[in-house]
Amino acid sequence: MQTTFTDAQLADPATARANKILRTCVHCGFCTATCPTYQVLGDELDSPRGRIYLMKDMLENERVPDAKTVKHIDRCLSCLACMTTCPSGVHYMHLVDHARAYIDKHYQRPLTDRALRWMLAQILPYPMRFRVALLLAKIGKPFARLMPDARLRAMLAMAPKTIPPVSRNDDPQSFAPDVPGKMRVVLMTGCAQKALNTDINDATIRLLTRLGAEVVVARGAGCCGALTHHMGKETESHAAAARNIHAWTEEIENGGLDAIVINTSGCGTTVKDYGHMFEGTELAQKAAVVAALAKDVSEVLVDLMDQETVPSQARAANAGLTIAYHAACSLQHGQQIKSHPKTLLKQAGFRVAEPADAHLCCGSAGTYNLMQPEISGQLKTRKVQTLEAVSPDIIAAGNIGCMMQIGSATEVPIVHTVELLDWATGGPQPPALTAPGKSEPAIPDLRMPL
Repeated sequence: MQTTFTDAQLADPATARANKILRTCVHCGFCTATCPTYQVLGDELDSPRGRIYLMKDMLENERVPDAKTVKHIDRCLSCLACMTTCPSGVHYMHLVDHARAYIDKHYQRPLTDRALRWMLAQILPYPMRFRVALLLAKIGKPFARLMPDARLRAMLAMAPKTIPPVSRNDDPQSFAPDVPGKMRVVLMTGCAQKALNTDINDATIRLLTRLGAEVVVARGAGCCGALTHHMGKETESHAAAARNIHAWTEEIENGGLDAIVINTSGCGTTVKDYGHMFEGTELAQKAAVVAALAKDVSEVLVDLMDQETVPSQARAANAGLTIAYHAACSLQHGQQIKSHPKTLLKQAGFRVAEPADAHLCCGSAGTYNLMQPEISGQLKTRKVQTLEAVSPDIIAAGNIGCMMQIGSATEVPIVHTVELLDWATGGPQPPALTAPGKSEPAIPDLRMPL
């Protein structure tokens, strides 16, 4: 793609990076075949190629963004399926992130949009605020139909039936390994996940310590910054990221780390991009070190687990269970991790089935299901239909957003991959498998010592 940025424009590092990305695009259109919003809406401007044209025009001409451009960029899920498909290596993620930050600085959104975005940015990254909001949403749920805005109705609908108690495992501390000496890792406990589902972090800690890892929850770490980053709010997102970098650098310097383990793939994609986010700043070197240490939990587990880790009795019992594996976009496209979770589940003895169109997004995408509920709902329906078509006993996923999205539309229990692996190696049965209102497959108790 030809661009005409001036030398003065290219003096800005962010614009120079955008120019480089734009020039790699050859207009081939392969991205349209795997773009969820293009498949749902059928509009070229709701495809990556169409959005690239809009972003080029906006950035190159330094235009004040118009409502049409903002609408189509807002409709992007940032699922990054286009990056997996693109034969030219167009780094769409960095381009759309830059465009969103530009829009946030130069576009005056309608008052209701500004209010909703401000509210989400002030609540979701903070677990205790989020808990209070979920409680209020639960109270207001019966009145959802009276809400004038579909986005408000979506926010009320998101409230779970039960809000889990606070887990003390999320407090800063260190968990000693059962078999010392293998590795020392930091666990990123996240933000929204701590309010929505405390079982995931608990299972991760049990599993990693059982397999010989010392697990540290670092003081001062919190939200990765993804939720505000994808809204174009660079000040807030970079501040959150900087807090994590400082907290984890302290652990690196004081005890050394083999990995920063992340069990929410959306967070993992963002943390692995810290080096890019802080390029050219005083935090650049530390950010690059943190990004290099960041690992999805499945990347760590493939080195610690094998078939012998799982007791033969558990493997035999698991063989009767079919797991529909949902590949989160942030894992398969953002981090390019496609096989590890399936390999681990198979090693544990489970039968693993993949749905049709596994590359397509479920419609969660951070705050997307709240801000674009109609499109998100269509994608959710499609995803649940393909998952249920493989007749699973359980659905497994590696991202809390996907779990909430899919779980709201199916009676099949949905659990994190780590919970199943913890259960198979001697941990407790995942609570979601016996939760009220869910189908209860005939699953034996596998709690047994290694």
